[in-house]
Amino acid sequence: MKIVNIVEKTINFGSSISNAYISFKQMTGSIVAIVTDVVRNGKPIIGYGFNSIGRYAPTSILRDRMIPRLLNAKPEEILNEDSSNIDPFKVYKLLTSNEKPGGHGDRAHAVGAIDMAVWDVVSKIEGLPLWKLLADRYNDGKYDDKVYTYAAGGYYYPNNNIEMLKDEMKSYLDRGFTDVKMKIGGAPLKEDLKRLEAVISVVGDASRVAVDANGRFNMEQALEYAKALSKYNIKWYEEPVDPLEFRLYAIVTENYSGPIATGENLFSLQDMRNLIRYAGLRPDRDYIQMDCPLSYGLVEYMKVLKMLDNHGWSARRCIPHGGHQMCLNIAAGLQLGGNECYPDVFKPFGGFADNIPVENGYVKLPDSPGIGFEQKQDLYSIMKTLV
Repeated sequence: MKIVNIVEKTINFGSSISNAYISFKQMTGSIVAIVTDVVRNGKPIIGYGFNSIGRYAPTSILRDRMIPRLLNAKPEEILNEDSSNIDPFKVYKLLTSNEKPGGHGDRAHAVGAIDMAVWDVVSKIEGLPLWKLLADRYNDGKYDDKVYTYAAGGYYYPNNNIEMLKDEMKSYLDRGFTDVKMKIGGAPLKEDLKRLEAVISVVGDASRVAVDANGRFNMEQALEYAKALSKYNIKWYEEPVDPLEFRLYAIVTENYSGPIATGENLFSLQDMRNLIRYAGLRPDRDYIQMDCPLSYGLVEYMKVLKMLDNHGWSARRCIPHGGHQMCLNIAAGLQLGGNECYPDVFKPFGGFADNIPVENGYVKLPDSPGIGFEQKQDLYSIMKTLV
């Protein structure tokens, strides 16, 4: 088989929402299509990908380095042994060659976007949903037929409108979610606690409510919030400090007995290994949120899962950030702990396949070949504009 073309487009994720750290008004993203000469049902197989949610489009890196490397590669550099399909591990090696170590930022997102499209191609050529391909190849055939998910939202409304926040959370429960996540750190502690109590009053159980500070706090603020949050028994306290301040995380875990969640802003095996070594995280209660397409893709993610296992961590402690179908497939096929969902923001990239509702906090997966973009029409309509 051959790769005929690779196309990238920069799209606008623009949204009026803000978290404790940034506004999303100027947020962009990259979508990618890999066109092959393999034909099914009279049409060429095309793999689609994007660089997840929450980081800007790595446009120049894709166009100037990554896409030319893949298009100019020799067949033996990217194909499997019988040349019938792409080998994602060879593609990963190719894309990360001639790159200096360290500095795992936008480059990781660029590789991750292509990696997503590659796995979409691979599973479509094999005629399998990605989750089933992953289970068969890498998990002894075991998979989860439904995946835990929670509704991420709870951003700041104008004038700190708590009634709007409560209505939002109620809408998530009405759509089948049992657990929710809200933002903190964008208002004074006293106001954030009022918002938290309002959400708990809607959900009915604090252990079903997570809070996310988006790395906003310094040590004193993080500990002040940790002390205040301790009385609520919430689901988790997410990114209290900068994601690379491992010593500060250790100080927080020393002073906060409840679960901590982090990892969505760490983009490599090396950074994740240092997190596990030095941040004081506890494998019996804390959560790892690394987002595959932000982090060099699934090949790198599987290396991280192996590292976690070597350090006594179960894959069930992994609940990826991003709320998209790529990580949903990974969660099912490699039996992670679940996957985030954005029901109302970052449309149409957040959310899952049409006509498969969330039921009692779990969602099933489509059984069509690939990642399942074709089963999410609002997203597929954008992907199709690439080719």
